[in-house]
Amino acid sequence: MTHRIVVDLGFGDAGKGTVVDWLCARGPEPVHAVVRFNGGAQAAHNVVADDGRHHTFAQFGSGTLTPGVRTHLSRFMLVDPLALAAEERHLAALGVRDAFDRLTVDGDAPLTTPYHRAAGRAREIARGAARHGSCGMGIGETMAYALAHPQDAPRVADCRSPLRLRRLLGGLRDRVLEEFPDAEGTPPVEDCVEAFTAFGERVAVVGGEHLAGLLRAGPVVFEGAQGVLLDEWHGFHPYTTWSTTTFANAETLLAEAGAQAERLGVVRAYMTRHGPGPFVTEDPALTADLPDRHNGSGPWQGAFRVGHLDLVALRYALEVTGGIDALAVTHLDVARDRGDLLVCRAYEIDGERVDRLPVGPAGDLDRQEALTRRLLTARPVYEPPADPVQALESELGAPVALRSHGPATSDKTPGGVLSPPGPRAGRAGPAGRR
Repeated sequence: MTHRIVVDLGFGDAGKGTVVDWLCARGPEPVHAVVRFNGGAQAAHNVVADDGRHHTFAQFGSGTLTPGVRTHLSRFMLVDPLALAAEERHLAALGVRDAFDRLTVDGDAPLTTPYHRAAGRAREIARGAARHGSCGMGIGETMAYALAHPQDAPRVADCRSPLRLRRLLGGLRDRVLEEFPDAEGTPPVEDCVEAFTAFGERVAVVGGEHLAGLLRAGPVVFEGAQGVLLDEWHGFHPYTTWSTTTFANAETLLAEAGAQAERLGVVRAYMTRHGPGPFVTEDPALTADLPDRHNGSGPWQGAFRVGHLDLVALRYALEVTGGIDALAVTHLDVARDRGDLLVCRAYEIDGERVDRLPVGPAGDLDRQEALTRRLLTARPVYEPPADPVQALESELGAPVALRSHGPATSDKTPGGVLSPPGPRAGRAGPAGRR
């Protein structure tokens, strides 16, 4: 029995959803549950079933279109009951009428509310031209409030205690309106209490011990959100997400349950980035030629940008994570049709050739901001077009275990053995870079 962790090594949007869907629908062994371990309602994992159904998964696990596959939202998730209800309704319209019945939620997970969303949007507007690229869903505000006011931050278990929930939501709303008196989207507390209480009655709220049972029952996929290059500590500050996007949260949960998992890194055959921030291999011509039907320009996050394969950035992601067991490469159909996609193995910064970005300790945001400033001046050193699978295997030192040539489940081809987890020393990492 093999558990797996699926993490995007880039800036997000590499295709974690379609990989998780494949693992659940056609993978090497039956998967019975997907565990979400970071982020919240801002995630957008697109899955296209072979029968044409499409759903953008935000909080439900991307294996939900496969009958019987459960979703568990761990304590590291930021749970937005209103967005989750809307997602459930869309799944029901697709014929998935038991999504809530297959959902469990850790009672300790923080709640994202309309007040967090209103504060986040007001703060991003106040930044003017220096916007960070927020998704406008209140994720950063949820984390900030939970850290600053741990005793007052509403959590999922509070949905079953209306009196306590009313007090917590009232205090939160007051704080938001005190800081942003003109903030839009701050409904009456009673409206939120009614909706959140109904959520607490509808879903199974469980304790942290629930995960161990899931892991004993059969193979589980841990589905990450966003990408390593957006990590709160190792991303290019301040253009990051307030979330640990590496394998760390998943492995903390696994360690608590006495289990381990194989690490699967997901990359596109080229690079993309949604929103502002450093993007060394960005190519406006590719952005114009390769629009993504599920990733348009958003009013909050900004433009969707496209660039060439950046092995410098991916080596950095690999080093940040501590290594992977295997790769899944997506959008190979695009690479097949575009013979002009280049490969970047080095940058030129201040007249020097740089092929490795320094990795610092977690938490030093001044250091990360300095790195961001350097990257904003970096220029790519390109090599001629190459087979992206060969380039990634050679440069990252990890086997490509899954190749994706399109959005649907049947577009995936296992390219290697998705093996049981081996010892950590055997993982591809910076020391094993070839």
